[in-house]
Amino acid sequence: MFGLKKIAETSEHASSYYAATANWQTNYPSLVDDVSADIVIVGGGFTGVNTAVELAERGYDVVLLEANRISWGASGRNGGQIIGGVGHDADRFEKKISRDGVEAIYKMGLEGPEIIRERVAKYQIDCDIKWGYCDVAIKPRHMKQFAQWKQWEQDQGNTNDLRLLEKDELQQYVGAKKYLGGLYNGGNGHLHPLNLCIGEARAAEKMGTRIYEQSRVVGIDQGARPVVRTEQGSVSAKRVVLAGNAYMGDLMPKLAKRVLPSCSSVIATEPLSEEMVKQLLPGDVAVCDPRTALDYFRLSADRRMLFGGLSNYTGLEPKDLISTLRKKMTMVYPELESVQIDYGWSGHMGIGLNRMPQLGHIGDNISYIQAYSGHGVAPTHIMARITAEMIAGSPTRFDYFSKINHWPFPGGKLLRRPGLAIGMLYFKLLDEL
Repeated sequence: MFGLKKIAETSEHASSYYAATANWQTNYPSLVDDVSADIVIVGGGFTGVNTAVELAERGYDVVLLEANRISWGASGRNGGQIIGGVGHDADRFEKKISRDGVEAIYKMGLEGPEIIRERVAKYQIDCDIKWGYCDVAIKPRHMKQFAQWKQWEQDQGNTNDLRLLEKDELQQYVGAKKYLGGLYNGGNGHLHPLNLCIGEARAAEKMGTRIYEQSRVVGIDQGARPVVRTEQGSVSAKRVVLAGNAYMGDLMPKLAKRVLPSCSSVIATEPLSEEMVKQLLPGDVAVCDPRTALDYFRLSADRRMLFGGLSNYTGLEPKDLISTLRKKMTMVYPELESVQIDYGWSGHMGIGLNRMPQLGHIGDNISYIQAYSGHGVAPTHIMARITAEMIAGSPTRFDYFSKINHWPFPGGKLLRRPGLAIGMLYFKLLDEL
């Protein structure tokens, strides 16, 4: 359809640069017995793994179930950008969550990157973490928006190094000539996401968490002590946490209707020369433009250009992913026209209709976390923390999110994707104005 195809998946990691450079190949056992725990977590991405870390640090007996491999989904395939903030425009929900709730959500957005910083240091996780990030302007109105955004952030008490950069100043960080300027944020950054998630899983395991891979959940028996059933075993627990996000499928139909698996893709070049790197990204920062179907890019630790984009609501990837993304990359960097592309991959991210993370409860003892809308590296960490707080008896921050209404996508399975794809086309056209 329209030059698109379904993403080819196996039970192993996608053929990405991240999988090829993973520090450790996970090989946790499959669940083949009936076991019990305090908490069972469904999903081995950032949300599930970090909820396990937070709970294990608090002394809980935790079982984590992953259908494929740890960080198999979006957590191990994304652009690797650490971007602060939670959701979009929490002020919309002030009547539901109070002014205190709005302010708390803003502060949580700043806390997310700091949790990553702390976790990497505490558990000595090798994940190529670097700090520095630039939003870049394509049109003059973007610079006006950046100036307003910077002032608003500072008014809210953001103490990160925030700098509005004119075109010549931007060249110190981003060598691409097409951008008119940018907004630098020293509190955001980038890393190797798969190595971060694997490192966090190993930390959880060392604290007693039992991790099972290749253990797809096929059903949940609700009750006073719910039972989570896999293809060959089961876990009975006091509480269940659902953390599968875009890959939950129809396990919980009510939740599936509220999240749309959207596609994004990344390519990785061959290693570039030090001279070329200094020309293209002298500041070694992560970069995003402000469009709906945005470009995002950064350098890997071994000097590859990692260039991502092609976000769409079809759930499909281009038939010729590498060629399509190469064209986008060379519009930014013509210097990379002839460079070899070593890897190209796609994955699904969970999109919510109102662009706020979805947290809540099903009955008394099943909780869920999903829908980061493409910015999950940092928000997953704070959402995991507040979920652990809730389980430990301090639900205030979790409850702010649980009070927000999340409507199902209109049109059902057959019509919602075409409708949203048309909606994205509309916003793409607005981007060109």
